[in-house]
Amino acid sequence: MSSPRVLLAILLSAALTASCGLDEEPTASPPKKPRKTAEAVKAASGCDEAGDGFESDVKLVRCLTEKFWVKRFKDAGGTYQPIKRFIAYRGNRAPSSATCAGEKAEPENAFYCSDGHFIAYDVDWLKSMYRQIGDAAVYFVIPHEFGHSVQAQLGTEFKYNVKLELQADCYAGATLAGLVESEELEFEDGDDEELIANLEEVGDPTDEWWEPDAHGTPEKRMKALVKGLEKGVDAC
Repeated sequence: MSSPRVLLAILLSAALTASCGLDEEPTASPPKKPRKTAEAVKAASGCDEAGDGFESDVKLVRCLTEKFWVKRFKDAGGTYQPIKRFIAYRGNRAPSSATCAGEKAEPENAFYCSDGHFIAYDVDWLKSMYRQIGDAAVYFVIPHEFGHSVQAQLGTEFKYNVKLELQADCYAGATLAGLVESEELEFEDGDDEELIANLEEVGDPTDEWWEPDAHGTPEKRMKALVKGLEKGVDAC
């Protein structure tokens, strides 16, 4: 069997190949593509951000992710409800607007709150991962949180929290694959390694899947992400 690293690289390559309408067998690493200019990114995505820095990437991935889900809900005969607020906070100094069901926002975290229908994130924590790991950190964490928004709108429930988290990982993978297929986003050399590094950073150190705050080990989260990348939303 291929290692998770090689498997993910193959799947990213396959997504790029499909988006270009080619039939060649995917290789073990994504093909090189020229980086789009800021103007090209905005023109392709329909968003006002160029994705040329942390703040811009955060805004762009929010726009692209909601655009993706608006279309998915519409195609299924439903209506996606955009989040009401997108809150950046700093460590322990979270504003009251980031309080969820009476609980204050925690440092080094990002979360979706169904009570208020908003997403909040520790901007210093996310920016640190962005600088250390790469922009793929943003392009995973934010679609993952939007995955929880989708679950809330669909009324999705599981007995164990880890199932919700792994499904959100799968939704994140499906979102990325869909945006690549529509040519609103492109993978570049090293993005696969950045995604893996991000999963290693946010995965649970032990497989205590029954715990109420369990998110899944890096291996399980990687498997869920790959499932979404390979098979899309319906497989999640």
